[in-house]
Amino acid sequence: MTTDTPVTNLFSHVKGSQAEWTSGGLRDFFLYKDLGIKDATGGRVIAHLVKANEAPERGTGWHRHVADFQIVLMLKGWARFMYEDKDTLVEAGDCVHQRPGIVHYLYDYSPDMEYLEIVGPADFGTVDMPAPAEVPEPTPWPMAAKAA
Repeated sequence: MTTDTPVTNLFSHVKGSQAEWTSGGLRDFFLYKDLGIKDATGGRVIAHLVKANEAPERGTGWHRHVADFQIVLMLKGWARFMYEDKDTLVEAGDCVHQRPGIVHYLYDYSPDMEYLEIVGPADFGTVDMPAPAEVPEPTPWPMAAKAA
């Protein structure tokens, strides 16, 4: 591959104990842990862990991402997505490739939900979209889960 722009490809090792869960990501009801891939790839790719922080009272709303590549690997718990008009349960161990431009809505998830998300480019966009289908109601969290 020949290019006039140098490509950043650095070795990266982020120890889990050093990376912190932070708010301020795409969704305020999730927490995010940056895995250092954005810096290592010069912004071509981002990899972060995402976990539930609040009960799914409103979900993400209908949207699509402006990205070339996106996968979600569910590590713990489960989440329910609407992918266009298809209700999809994603459980621990499942991997979803969200093709570029797919309209989707994450509307329900377990209190222990945690997933790895890898997206390229790192500074991908998100566009609100009209609803292509009805969205089921989320499952209320037990009071113990809300207090945790």
